[in-house]
This record gives sequence, structure tokens and C-alpha cells, in this order.
Amino acid sequence: MSIVSLPQAELPGIRPLYADLLDNFPKVGGFYPHPPSLDAARSAASEVRVDAGHRRRLVAELSRQNEGGSVATFDNLDRLADAGTVVVATGQQVGLLGGPVFTLYKAMTAVRCAEEMTRQGVPAVPVFWMATEDHDLTEVNHAWIFSSSGGPHRIEAATQGPAQAAVGEVEVADARVDELESLCEGLPCAAEAVKLARSAYDASPGFGEGFRLLYQRLLAETGIVFLSPMRQGIRELAAPLMRRAIERAPDLTDLLLRRGAGLRAAGYHQQVRFQASTSLVMLFENAARMALKRKNGSYWVESRAYTPQELLFRLDRSPLDVSPSALLRPVMQDFLLPTTALVVGPSEAAYLAQSSVLYENLLGRMPAVLPRASFTMLDRGCAKLLRKYGMTSADCMLPRRELEARVASAVVPAALRERLESHGASIRESLLGIESTLGGFDPTLQASFKVSRRKIEYQLAKIRSKVSRESLGRADTAQRHAARLAGFLYPNGHLQERVYSVLPFVAKFGLSFVDRVRAATEPGAADHKVIEI
Repeated sequence: MSIVSLPQAELPGIRPLYADLLDNFPKVGGFYPHPPSLDAARSAASEVRVDAGHRRRLVAELSRQNEGGSVATFDNLDRLADAGTVVVATGQQVGLLGGPVFTLYKAMTAVRCAEEMTRQGVPAVPVFWMATEDHDLTEVNHAWIFSSSGGPHRIEAATQGPAQAAVGEVEVADARVDELESLCEGLPCAAEAVKLARSAYDASPGFGEGFRLLYQRLLAETGIVFLSPMRQGIRELAAPLMRRAIERAPDLTDLLLRRGAGLRAAGYHQQVRFQASTSLVMLFENAARMALKRKNGSYWVESRAYTPQELLFRLDRSPLDVSPSALLRPVMQDFLLPTTALVVGPSEAAYLAQSSVLYENLLGRMPAVLPRASFTMLDRGCAKLLRKYGMTSADCMLPRRELEARVASAVVPAALRERLESHGASIRESLLGIESTLGGFDPTLQASFKVSRRKIEYQLAKIRSKVSRESLGRADTAQRHAARLAGFLYPNGHLQERVYSVLPFVAKFGLSFVDRVRAATEPGAADHKVIEI
């Protein structure tokens, strides 16, 4: 297994906030209380305070939720019952067939960080928060699969349940496992992937349960603990935090508005567009999760208004009815858990830059924020193609058009390519010489010539591009190679890890794929790794 590391902050689409969190923490230190390191996570462990009764109830509820789990999971639950044990938490939406493969990478990062902290004397347990109360079904009802002949291919589940319902409770009437099996036909370990999918989804579970069963089997040896917030016992434990959020809403709103202004002033974005009318809580009405708006001291949904007292009464009577917003959700998680570190990706890190003011006001502490592992898997076939066309591992992250252009350039006849490059360089040198000479004669003429020079260079580049495309068009094999590279390494114009489900990787590499991910995951490391398997 060959591994090449690349700076994660330089990946396509990475926002400045996440890049600075990883590589220039002093710039963002006002938004996060700890740097993104295991040392900081160990330091944050000293701030964790959990009531013994709360811990007992938490472990009892998690034991119920992890029914059927491995011996390693219940060993971790026993450790979590001890007063000194902390949690390394991560989580994700409960996507069909396991969701994007970075979900596995997040879980494994939490596992490895907990193991390393325990080895260094701070007992820690990994916990995976399943976002079962999210209500955007379109984000979880499908999976992307690559096949033996290429990809990507979209699979969408048939579902049963009311609109806007918590996705964890929506029934997966048909997970399209037959379609998965058809797409994976010809991959070496397809039977293992299909068996895993059937074991999780054949009983038509909800999205949350199907997701848990799949990862419970994939990650059995790691001992990771799964948590769904859509359980009565969990919401009863979280009720005091939710009560504080409702009671302190005006002050919390002011803090969040000021934090948003601070992020903008520093040149960063707000992940959540927070306004004075934005509510930190949502409400379940007839199984649908409804957004609330704050206005004149009341909470509004459609044409109905609730006073804070009415919401608090609803919370006391039925804790499952009152749900945290995106900014309050991680605070509720870490009120419930003795969390010392949060393993996150770029979007979650941005949420937490806003939520940190809620942590400070409602909890008086905040865990360290650690980057999840980030990988691109490179099979031997794609590795050979990269070498064939003179490309490096960094080129795995090129969008399709750019990747095709690189392949096209490589298939231009050598004599023609050399002529274009050498004469192009000579022409540019001559033009720059004329431009410099004109500068000593008349700066106005020099400026005019500079415009002309750039037009000539543009036309030369355009000719080179046309030659490359024509060469690619004449080379059917090269076209197929470019399509294969783009489809496997940068599908749909996104990083591989953000698109493909974990299951085609199991179908291609076998269940040992999980072990390979584990071996490549370095606790606290922030680089993106290209792994040739």
C-alpha cells in the first residue's frame, strides 16, 4: 500500500476558515478555544465534568441503542461508565448504504484518536452521533456507486413516511440492493458488499437503523458506540440544556449575531446565515420537523405562535417534540457526552466557529476540534494510467475537464508538442523584449503593446489547447482512460470521498478495506492522503 500526503488546506473547495484552522491557528483562535491537536484534546479533558447520575443514565441508554453490538463496543460502554473516561465524538447524516465513504474515515479517526489518548493516559471512548432527526430526506435517500466498468451511478431508495419527518424514522422500503449487486458485478469482492447491505436493509428498517446495522458490522472490532438522538431517554437527559437555550434565547441570539459579524470582519463565511429572527430550536408537529422564527418574544411556525413558556411546557411534557437547530445540536451532544474532542470535516468546523459562543454560555467549556482523515483511494489500474500520462498523485483532484486536458496534452505527437513549446517560448521572449524596449521609448506605447502581447499569448495557448483536444479525439483509448480517471478519482466534480458509498470500495478491495483505512489513519494528522492499493 503506497501513500502520498497532500496538504488538506489546498484541496479544491476548501474554505479559508478551515485552511487557517489546520495551518494558521492564531488567525482563528478567537473562534475556537483549542488548537486542532491531540495535546489540546488531552487538555480539554480536564474541563469535562459529568454528574455520576447523568453518566449512569447515559450509559444505560447507549447500551440499549447498541443492542447486538460487538464485545468491543460493550467493553467501551463499561469504560464509559467510569468517572474519568472521556469521549472522542464524531457523526454524520444516516445516508443510504452508509453514505459517502468519508463517513467511514470520520469514524475511524475518532477510533484512532480515542485509542491514542487512552495510550497516553486519558481513557477515551469513540462515539458516533447519527443525525437521525434531520428532516431533509433528499440528502440521505440515495447513494453513489462505481462499477467494474466505471461510474458514478446513483441509487435511490424507495421510502415510506410523512414529508419533513425525521429521516432516521423514515422507512427504507427498498434499499435497491439488487441494483447495487448488478453494478458491482465483476468487482472481486462484490458478494461481501452485497451481503453486508442485505444484512442491514432487508428488514426495511428506518434510515437510522439501517445505517447503524451496516456500520456496526463494518466497525465491530473498533468498539465504536452509536448514538441516535431520537430516543426518549436521550432527550430526557438533554432537556436541561434545551431549557437553558429557550430561556436565554435573547442573549444567545445577540452573541451569535456578534460572532457572525466577527467572522465576516475576519474575512470568513458564516456556515449558518443567522439573523435576529433565527431560532435555536425546532418543533415536531405531526411527525414533521418545523422551523421556528422568533418575533416579538414568541416563536412562530406558519400562522401559529408559541410563547417561550409554551415551548418549555412542551419540552417538559414531550422532550422529543423540541429539537435543536444546526448550531445548537453539537452543544446538546457535548452536554450529553463527556466529550474532549470533536472529529469533523470542513463544514462542521465552520458551524463550530459560530457555535463556540453557545458552548461558552451554556456549557462553560468546548471540546478540541480535530480534522477527520481525508483520503483518495487509487487502484492499480488508475495508478498505471496516471504514470502513463505523466501525472502525479496531486492530479487525482483535478476536475474532469482539466484532467482530460492533461491526458490530451500527453498524447500530442512529440515533434509537434516540442515545436509548439519551443516556438511559443521564443515568441514570448521576443515579445517581452519588444515591450521592454518600448518602455524606454514611450510608456504609453509599451502599455498598448502589453495588451497586444497578451492577446498573442492567449491565441498561442488556444492553439495548443485545440491541438490537444484534436489529439485526444483521435485517440479513443486515451479518451476512455481520461473518463475512467475522472469517474473514479473526481466523480461529479467532487472529491471521491464525498461522493461514493463505502460499499463499492468493499466490493473492490474486500472487508480488509476497513483495516487498510485504519492503518492509514494518523490521530491528529491533517493531510489528505492518496493511497494506492
